[in-house]
Amino acid sequence: MDYQKLTLVMRRLAIEAGSRIMQIYDADDFEVKVKSDASPVTEADEAADALISAGLREAFPDVTLVTEEQAASHAAHADRFLIVDPLDGTKEFINRRGDFTVNIAYVVSGVAVRGVVYAPAQGRMFFTLADGQSVEETGSFEPGTMGDVTPISVAQPDNTALMVVASKSHRDQATDDYIAKYSVKDMKSAGSSLKFCLVATGEADLYPRLGRTMEWDTAAGHAVLSGAGGHVIRFDDHTPLTYGKSGYANPFFIAYAPGVELKKP
Repeated sequence: MDYQKLTLVMRRLAIEAGSRIMQIYDADDFEVKVKSDASPVTEADEAADALISAGLREAFPDVTLVTEEQAASHAAHADRFLIVDPLDGTKEFINRRGDFTVNIAYVVSGVAVRGVVYAPAQGRMFFTLADGQSVEETGSFEPGTMGDVTPISVAQPDNTALMVVASKSHRDQATDDYIAKYSVKDMKSAGSSLKFCLVATGEADLYPRLGRTMEWDTAAGHAVLSGAGGHVIRFDDHTPLTYGKSGYANPFFIAYAPGVELKKP
């Protein structure tokens, strides 16, 4: 894989998809449908998926593509593949809360090695460079011109005063009970894969997820967090969270900055 090309293509497609998403988001109304798994999907999901899929297939025709909105792609299995969630946080989008992202990642041998997370309504973009270092870009987010990028890295956590981030739409008692095992200074809620990015920038130390997620929900954020020095592990046995699993469903997991004294389930 040409990682320089991959970085530029993923970044460009995320920005272009984000622009299309915001056109629909800013409209007076938009259509919401219900998928077979009872989750919502909007015309923004579908438009962004079409744009990203076409761009990735043109740039990397020999690489397997898995995307949330194309059920046929979920049967594919390969050692290396691109994985996309064109609009992560559809509920946040529908409720106009702004915490939604465009996620594009590249997986090799079970590891999310590169990724981009773009939150168009928040004006924040995170991605991995060709060398794997994660950065946050600031500027006007022009598809063909990269703005100023700043390397990001996880914080050195204070285990007597941890910063915790949790899901905005999927909080439950089990999550709260687990968080209660820690000494927490502050806790914030966020939607979509932004939670990984908040750990990656040092704005949070710990993100536990005791709920259903799919690999397209997490791969891009996982790659960004890894490139910033963080880790994502399974909740049950603390082994690394891997990709390319049958059905692309994740177990519960914990994303964290090294130095957090992890508690047992």
